[in-house]
Amino acid sequence: MTIADRWLLPDGMDEVLPPQASRMEELRRGLLDLYHRWGYDQVMPPTAEFLDSLLTGTGSDLALQTFKLTDQLTGRMMGISADVTPQVARMDAHSLKRQGPVRLCYCTNVLRATPDQHQCGRSPVQVGVELFGHAGREADLEILNLALASLSAAGAREIHLALGHIGIYRSLVEASGLEGDAERAMFAALERKSPGELAARVEASVGDPGLAEMFMALGRLHGGVEVLDEAQEAFAEAPAAVTAALEQLRTLLSGVQAAHPGVSLYLDLGELRGYAYHTGMLFAAYVPGYGQPLAKGGRYDDTGRAFGRARPATGFSMDLKQLATLSPAEPPRDGIWAPAEGEGLVDAVMALRARGERVVQALPGQRTGPTEHRCDRQLVLDDGHWQAVTL
Repeated sequence: MTIADRWLLPDGMDEVLPPQASRMEELRRGLLDLYHRWGYDQVMPPTAEFLDSLLTGTGSDLALQTFKLTDQLTGRMMGISADVTPQVARMDAHSLKRQGPVRLCYCTNVLRATPDQHQCGRSPVQVGVELFGHAGREADLEILNLALASLSAAGAREIHLALGHIGIYRSLVEASGLEGDAERAMFAALERKSPGELAARVEASVGDPGLAEMFMALGRLHGGVEVLDEAQEAFAEAPAAVTAALEQLRTLLSGVQAAHPGVSLYLDLGELRGYAYHTGMLFAAYVPGYGQPLAKGGRYDDTGRAFGRARPATGFSMDLKQLATLSPAEPPRDGIWAPAEGEGLVDAVMALRARGERVVQALPGQRTGPTEHRCDRQLVLDDGHWQAVTL
């Protein structure tokens, strides 16, 4: 290996340098404080867990994203966390065992074997919240509003919220008796938004004319809030679970519009992202200039069943690295430059730092000065006292 190769990082891995690191830390503190004000308690999940715990209740996508290794103490397979949500679900079900609604938040590094199509890189800093123990639309609305508040706190403007409900497709599949290859083919056609392919799948697999038309409607029911009125008509004869899902979406839309009137709303009733994982409402929030959602989440009930405690659950997650790019700003010049030595200087510097001031003390022979070290003031000795004067 040559010297030139030693600084190379693996594809998808990145380092965070000043001033971006400072911006991320400032944002991390601000978001965790926001979640604290909403009643969420912070947790810190482990970096690695046994695979049978880490991947419980998740889809195959997460299994492919997870780095796997052998535990040298037990010989069991372990995985490095690629998504915090299943870990927090385990904490709620097994470690905390609290009664009633439980609100948890986190901010931690994760590692992915492959880049996430919704988040850039393989080493995000995942920040998010999870609400356990309440199955009502009120919990989903709280999560939606908190996700939007998080983006606003990070400096996002012109937020576009895409909302769907996985339960609509699930109910139609159950009513039509689709399974195996037929269901997978229907899923693929809807996911690709291909009308021709969808029509072929429906003709081949759905015998009931009413259900066939409903599947076709799923492929075209996307757009503004008016989509709900169209869906009400298209699914007039649908199973009761579909009607309930539409009513829930209407409530959520009204709640978001009231709390965040400036947010653009988009509905896609054929959205199937996270089909193996989500059980109800799902959403993604976009900002102009970013090709992927900055926040995504939804309902994922009963993930804790494998740990002996099935619980309703809803939440969202974001990548702190992405959020920190929303308002890139030069760090403030707020430091005090101190000389390398001087009578009484040590006590003066300690006193300033104790008051919360940022003091940069020069080292003997140092050639850089206050400007390079973000200092807008300088300590000078005046009549036997060290004073901070503006540069």
